[in-house]
Amino acid sequence: MPTANADESLKRVIGIPGLTLSIINGVIGAGIFALPAIVSTALGAFSVFGYIFCGILLAAILLCYAEVGSRVTTSGGSYAYVEAAFGSLPGYIINWMYFFGWSIISSAALMNIIADSLAVLFPVFGNPLARYALFFILTGFMILINVFGARQGVAAVKMITIIKLLPLLGIIIFGFGYVNVSNLHWEHLPSLKIFSDTTLVLFFAFAGFETSLGASGEIKNPKHTVPVSICFAGIFVLIVYMLLQTVAQGVLGTQMALFKAAPLAAVADKIIGPAGATILLLCAALSCFGNVTLDILCTPRSLFAGANDGLFPKFLSKVHSKFATPYLAIITYGLLIFIFSIAGGFQQLAIMASAIILLVYLAVILATIKLRKKKMPGDEKTFRAPGGQVTPLIGIIAIIWLLTSLGKWEILSTLIFIAVIIVIYFVTKWLKNKIQLLKLPGKTTATNKSIAANGADEFNQV
Repeated sequence: MPTANADESLKRVIGIPGLTLSIINGVIGAGIFALPAIVSTALGAFSVFGYIFCGILLAAILLCYAEVGSRVTTSGGSYAYVEAAFGSLPGYIINWMYFFGWSIISSAALMNIIADSLAVLFPVFGNPLARYALFFILTGFMILINVFGARQGVAAVKMITIIKLLPLLGIIIFGFGYVNVSNLHWEHLPSLKIFSDTTLVLFFAFAGFETSLGASGEIKNPKHTVPVSICFAGIFVLIVYMLLQTVAQGVLGTQMALFKAAPLAAVADKIIGPAGATILLLCAALSCFGNVTLDILCTPRSLFAGANDGLFPKFLSKVHSKFATPYLAIITYGLLIFIFSIAGGFQQLAIMASAIILLVYLAVILATIKLRKKKMPGDEKTFRAPGGQVTPLIGIIAIIWLLTSLGKWEILSTLIFIAVIIVIYFVTKWLKNKIQLLKLPGKTTATNKSIAANGADEFNQV
């Protein structure tokens, strides 16, 4: 797979500020508004150390993404990295796993959180028809933003990221004055099982940083921009998470469990009254909107990259003549999010998605190790994760450890999903080869042309 961007017809318009804020926006999502209570219920005042431990584990994954992202600079993110290292089949599997098993379901769930948050303030959104209308309007708006150009999409993400971070930073700054130091003491250490399960929750709170790398083909000087942005964003997110947990724990203490749905809103209520809780609810809705906007900006680039390589229907590789964006991939992806948003019932699929994103991260770490052994143009200018083989090894151990927390149903469902993807891959490849054979010299009769046309239609439907 080429690592340049010569044939993608996309404009490189995303710099360090845009990519850094996009990563921060992708990570600091709706989860942080409920996370402090979930972690505190399990670990108590020891919860802050859970963030530290989880941050060390995730640093290895972030560094591997930074390294491989500085070497493979085409659109596609995780798919492009795995495809460059292991070939088309592993890349195809990763693309489908990330695209369908994680991104669509996660974004659809976030759309429902938007409606749920607004329903607390505006009960009309408890009505199914009103929710569907809200989903349609929001999805359509996000599609339009991203079809008009990556610059417009990044601008929207920047604005949303800044707006949603202000209340969180306000809680950190003003909340310390309400902290009761006695709430930060712990009497005993949690068991390894409890700590393991909580680390799993924390891991998914950090998931999402890789979404921004799906637009690699539109990043300025990716060999420098990708690692710098990942490092800045990772450090910022870890600090913000730890400070929010400290303030929430210090202010609410043992009462944290009473505010499991919205602990930060409860902290804001104690700081500035009911208006604070309202602001945090709106902030949660805006946060979800920002995450979905970012997803519609970046994930369609994976479809675009896969279509360019012949792994997805060709129409997904079309670039808009005026805006230079993969507009059909963006529209298709946005419509799928809308369909899943109104379908509801994502609980079991979300569990499977959790297992899938872990496997995607594992595949990228293995790709990092493989590509270190492969000479590539401009290697001397690329980022190299510190620690040699120790860094990816920490990431591998961490992921395998987290996977052991999954149940038998989640493991079986994931294996079945991967098996179906493999079948689709070989069927698609067979149809493609069949069409190419029918186009060979001597196969130009009207009958054969008709068969080839039907085969092409069949391939585009796969």
